[in-house]
Amino acid sequence: MIKAVLFHEMAELELYEAVEYYESQVSGLGLAFLSEVKQATRAIQQNPDASPRILKVVHRKLLRRFPYSIMYSIIDNSIYILAIANQKRRPFYWRNRK
Repeated sequence: MIKAVLFHEMAELELYEAVEYYESQVSGLGLAFLSEVKQATRAIQQNPDASPRILKVVHRKLLRRFPYSIMYSIIDNSIYILAIANQKRRPFYWRNRK
């Protein structure tokens, strides 16, 4: 099992911005989004190779309820989350994140 989940600073910012946005739309929706991201992150941690690769070393985990994906790489014994990507944004905007 993978030990650590690390967030790129921009991915963390994307997460908090999305939570704030959804919460401003409907009370409790931001927390629902955060809960789904946490659940997806746990699923990635349990089976990191289950999500398809979209680039050579980057996997994509789709969220079920929200139009977002978690983009991540497996580095050593850690999961490195590169982006909490809105699927309606330009594709691969996060590609240069390391």
